[in-house]
Amino acid sequence: MKFRLLWGILLVGAFYSQLELVEGAKILAVYAFPGKSHFMMHTALMRELVESGHQVTMITAFSLQKEHLGSNYTEILIEPVYDFWHDVKLNFGAQHLFELTRMTNYDFLKMLEIIGLKTTEHALKQPKVQALIHAKKIEGVFDLLLAEQFYQEAFLALAKIYKIPVVTTSTLGYENHMSQMMGLITPWSFVPHGFMPFTDRMSFLERVKNSYASLYEDLDRLLNYFPKMDAVTREFFGSVLAEVPKVKDMERQISVMLLNSHAPLTTARPTVDAMVPVGGMHLYPPKALPQDMQTFLDGAGEAGAIYFSLGSNVQSKDMPPEMMRLFLRVFGSLQQRVLWKFEDESIGQLPENVMVRKWLPQADILAHRHVKVFITHGGLFGTQEGVHYAVPMLGIPFYCDQHLNMNKAVLGGYAISLHFQSITEEILRHSLLQLIHNATYKENIQRVSNIFRDRQQPPRRTAVYWIEYVIRHGGAPHMRSAGLDLNWFQFYLLDVIAFAVVIIVVGILAIWLAIRLLMGSDKKHRKTKKN
Repeated sequence: MKFRLLWGILLVGAFYSQLELVEGAKILAVYAFPGKSHFMMHTALMRELVESGHQVTMITAFSLQKEHLGSNYTEILIEPVYDFWHDVKLNFGAQHLFELTRMTNYDFLKMLEIIGLKTTEHALKQPKVQALIHAKKIEGVFDLLLAEQFYQEAFLALAKIYKIPVVTTSTLGYENHMSQMMGLITPWSFVPHGFMPFTDRMSFLERVKNSYASLYEDLDRLLNYFPKMDAVTREFFGSVLAEVPKVKDMERQISVMLLNSHAPLTTARPTVDAMVPVGGMHLYPPKALPQDMQTFLDGAGEAGAIYFSLGSNVQSKDMPPEMMRLFLRVFGSLQQRVLWKFEDESIGQLPENVMVRKWLPQADILAHRHVKVFITHGGLFGTQEGVHYAVPMLGIPFYCDQHLNMNKAVLGGYAISLHFQSITEEILRHSLLQLIHNATYKENIQRVSNIFRDRQQPPRRTAVYWIEYVIRHGGAPHMRSAGLDLNWFQFYLLDVIAFAVVIIVVGILAIWLAIRLLMGSDKKHRKTKKN
């Protein structure tokens, strides 16, 4: 008995000695992309890390000083905030973002590459970032690099400078090109490309299109995008590093990737242990609403309310006037009250049942018991909020993963998706009434919400655990897939397939030659016998 007690004490001591290795770890976080929606995930993670006792230095496009995170948080602010939408409008001739629905998926890929390169260069030029790159003391300054996995790959070179492991966060969740980064094969037969409007149940023609889009992106990244980002990396890190690593090599050194995704909002697919879903990190218990909004929603009664927001990038105030009037006519004809995120509060005459505000606490509104429908652009964060609070959705997707998110929601039976340019009064009214009065939509999203909430531990704690795990185990090289060390033809078993084909061909030829020889011998024998 005494021996067991002593052994238990030793085990507990060993456990806590391991935990001490990451107590107060020094983390360098790089979240330089100026996307407000992306920042929701990063803010939640920074708050959780600081509250867990870690020291965080963050390169950021948006300030977190109002969070009052204390002395454990140091901020390197990128100023001014880079207006990447200006580049989009300039390169693609769009007057406003509602025109993005006319862009192809290949245009979206090019768009992301342009804004990724521009925002990365803008951030790397900052004097404080340059000071970090050219620091004299590097040993022990940081224990880990935490970076966003979104067209900002040059920053991975900081891990080379400070000789530290890397954990990345993907705000878009799973992407097909992560196969090459993490050493696994993503089957294009049932895993839809993130920008394609497909589900995991594809027809033959859809599988052809999906395979083409996935192969196109892989080759475009390798032959077009990577050389450009490699040039940026050499420009800003060449004076510090004797050998500047290539992007494709730096990506393969990532220890763990935290993905803004979770079942059932993503399709089932092959994965590796180092890809950790933490979707919903930005979700907190609902707070009290401002009094005017609380009164407005409380007064909706049994008829209920509709919440309408197109996110932080596509702004309702830029909506074509005829389409805006269409929405107002439909809203005015409904019994429900409508709370609309509209960035110009001087919009003019509104129906009595419509309230507009240029900013709205979205998650807290969706938590209100009277909200029956969420009109959304289909962004991943908003979709997660709608599912978390079990509010059926009317999707109006515009670009990138929004189509995929809404298609998954439609397949799940808890959303209706509309094409913006095809919306009519009849279609909009019918869709809203279906979502409000057809109980199937509410039942389906309640079921999906239960699955989304059902986890071993909250997503923020999951993220912190894996960050600490990587630090505890020196980059956790044991989690690295051996597939990353293979040549591309070995990785896809092309050498084995070629060997098998050669064996089969040689076998067939051998049989053919044997038959020819036997036939020749038999013919000779018969000729001799005849003579």
